[in-house]
Formats: sequence, C-alpha cells, structure tokens
Amino acid sequence: MAVTTPAEVANPEIKALLSALTDQRDHVLGILEGLDDDALRRPVLPSGWDCLGLVRHLTLDVERFWFLAVFLGDEDVIASFEGLGDSWQVPADATAAEVLDAYRTAARDADAVIGAAVPDAPPAWWPADLFGPDYRLHDLRELLLHVITETACHAGHLDAARELLDGRRWLTLT
Repeated sequence: MAVTTPAEVANPEIKALLSALTDQRDHVLGILEGLDDDALRRPVLPSGWDCLGLVRHLTLDVERFWFLAVFLGDEDVIASFEGLGDSWQVPADATAAEVLDAYRTAARDADAVIGAAVPDAPPAWWPADLFGPDYRLHDLRELLLHVITETACHAGHLDAARELLDGRRWLTLT
C-alpha cells in the first residue's frame, strides 16, 4: 500500500481527521520512548495490562480491525482475527521493537486506505455478531472519529502507566 500522510490527502475533512489521528498515534509512540523492554512489559495497574500489550491492541483491534477489516473489507485481514486470542497479550518471543514497528506499519496501511477514500464512504464489512443489531458506524467519518477517540483514550492510559513506571509525563503546563 502507498503511504499517505495528512499533507497528501486532498479531501479537507479527511485531512483534518487524519491529522488528529496522527497526533494521537505520535502521542502513543512518544510517551513510550526511552522505556526498556522490561518496563514496556511491566504491568503497573491492577488490571494487569502492560504498555506493549496496549500497543498490540491498538495495532490489531483498532488500526487493522477498523480500517482494513471493517472499512476496506479485506477478507484476509478479517480471517486473521479468527482464533487470534487476546490481542493485549504480546507473545513472549516478540521484541518491543517488533510490536512498535507493527503498530507503525498498521498505521501506514490504514493511512493508505483512509487517504484514498471520502468521508461518507460506507464500511465494506460490518461485524454484527460482535456489536449486535443496534450499534453500527456508517461511514469513514464515523470510523475515524471512533478510532481517534479510542487512540486518545489509550494514549491517556499510557500517560498514567509511564508516570507510574518512571515519573515521566508527556505534557505538563508550567
């Protein structure tokens, strides 16, 4: 897939939404900079998730799921979710660099799909079995807003985890 940056997107609405999503993705990656593998795998909250697990969740359940599976309807991507298991669990043999690179790759793949579409384009596939009959996102605009919100929420989770790990904060106003 061709890489698309917000600056290369012709549609002004998609350009603005993609720019907001890119900012949140940068926050996710930025708050983790400088953490070693042990810290990235150390759970600090009672729920037990770790930073790499959250990034893996963003990779699979957010970027790949919403843009490649739901919006694009890529049958291979849809099939890859069968038997996936808990996407928050990072395989023991996966390095931190591999997990972070997979997130960057998923974001680039999603950007290529997003950049080639229009805001009111409908999803090609909808997993009604996951969400029931009453919940549905109707177009790319709604998918982007959903993903921006979820990514921002998880960036905030990573902010809290990072502060608990070593005291670093992403953005402080003085």
